[in-house]
Amino acid sequence: MPTPVLFALALFVVLLLFLVGGLVLAGAAYVAYRHPRLEKSLSLAVTVATLLVTAVAAVAAVAVLAAR
Repeated sequence: MPTPVLFALALFVVLLLFLVGGLVLAGAAYVAYRHPRLEKSLSLAVTVATLLVTAVAAVAAVAVLAAR
């Protein structure tokens, strides 16, 4: 039986990962837009978004396993 506190904490961590990841994604897109020599905007944003989704999926999987 999962403890409600642990489950709520895991949900909170996932929410924070989404918020921080969104900020990182916006920052990466802004830097790529302002300095086009660094990387093309779209490919950089897609790469950062892919890494964000992977990190959130990993944390969510650990949270689900810990809640069991």
